[in-house]
Amino acid sequence: MSRIKALLIIFFDSQGVVHKELAPEGKTVNAEFYKGVMDRLLKDIKWIRPAVFCSRDCFLLHDNAPAHKAASLCQFLTLKILQTLSSPCCPDLSPWDYFLFPNLKMKLKGLHLTGVADMQDAVTDELKTFQKKEFSAAFQKMYDSAKACIYDNGTYFE
Repeated sequence: MSRIKALLIIFFDSQGVVHKELAPEGKTVNAEFYKGVMDRLLKDIKWIRPAVFCSRDCFLLHDNAPAHKAASLCQFLTLKILQTLSSPCCPDLSPWDYFLFPNLKMKLKGLHLTGVADMQDAVTDELKTFQKKEFSAAFQKMYDSAKACIYDNGTYFE
């Protein structure tokens, strides 16, 4: 039995999932591909969070992946009036690392999926089970950790 591998790209806020997609199998996530993701994200923000879209009162918290730091992407996001923050290598400041992906992996563990489309359906179904309060709690934890990190001059602690 071969393993299905796919890269889940997901954006969420304290209210829930705003955009998700699986990168096509074998696709390299470079700056050009990621610009397309950003376009699709903006369309979803406009549809799902219209007040946020109009005010642009939001920011993207990115990790340090090369596609996220590319000059062409930064220019693109500036034109779209989107602010970005880079997440330091601190797991307490990355809600996808301590909240979303571990919980999603646990829920999907043991499922026998037959392909990427099957995986897309399973991920979508599981994401629907997450409660708004779980997303809100994750952002509160990140906020509290960020304050503690700033107060302690950037020292990482658990």
